[in-house]
Amino acid sequence: MNKVSSYRIMLTMALATFAASSALAQQPVKFPVIPLNAGIHVIKAEVAATEAQREQGLMHREKMGQNEGMVFLFGAPAGVCMWMKNTLIPLSVAFIDEAGKIINIEDMEPQTLESHCAKKPATYALEMNRGWFKQRNIKAGSTIDGLPR
Repeated sequence: MNKVSSYRIMLTMALATFAASSALAQQPVKFPVIPLNAGIHVIKAEVAATEAQREQGLMHREKMGQNEGMVFLFGAPAGVCMWMKNTLIPLSVAFIDEAGKIINIEDMEPQTLESHCAKKPATYALEMNRGWFKQRNIKAGSTIDGLPR
């Protein structure tokens, strides 16, 4: 085997390794799941509790079930904002205070960098398919039960 052939083989292997690692990096991460309640509605919520989990969020997902969502835990009331970088599905986000009361709800467009912020310090954010809250008449002042303390 000549030197050029050896370099081609090494380059091909390096590119294949890079492609495989890139594909794995875009695979959805598995999060713990808990039930939440919004009135009579039960939500199957994935929990993003660590900084890394919150950064990953719902990125690269192509779909989400009707009563599925993701709850982000911030640990203490804080000024929080969400965006849709690498998020493929349209979402609505409810910002929630430490007592479980919804502060405000914002609709978000896929793959945008626009910030959507809580109108006052929030302890949680709950992302659902866009329109989920409105379709169930859940709005600011409604309570989400079952949130981790």
